[in-house]
Amino acid sequence: MYRQGDVLIVPVVEDAVPARAEEAQGEPRDGRGRLVLALGEVTGHAHAVTGPGRLFRDEGPAGPMLLHLPQGGRVMHEEHAPIPLPKGWYRVVRQREYLPGAVRIVAD
Repeated sequence: MYRQGDVLIVPVVEDAVPARAEEAQGEPRDGRGRLVLALGEVTGHAHAVTGPGRLFRDEGPAGPMLLHLPQGGRVMHEEHAPIPLPKGWYRVVRQREYLPGAVRIVAD
């Protein structure tokens, strides 16, 4: 498991990856060519992956994401040390917080 700030990245066994993820195009890259896992609403900083790969939203806009890195990659952020990731599939989960009557994704 890997964590960078409010983003948790968990390795997934390839047999557990839904077929629709393997066939989908994936999320578009940002203007700098990165796969953005989480974008800071206040700072504009991003938890992003560099290198070849694809990112898929698994269950709606706030649901977990699946990340495929066929050659490995690095998770980068302006305020954290880079994290190298070996090749493979990962589930990306954003940290959530409880507010009375609601659960929301943590914003930085």
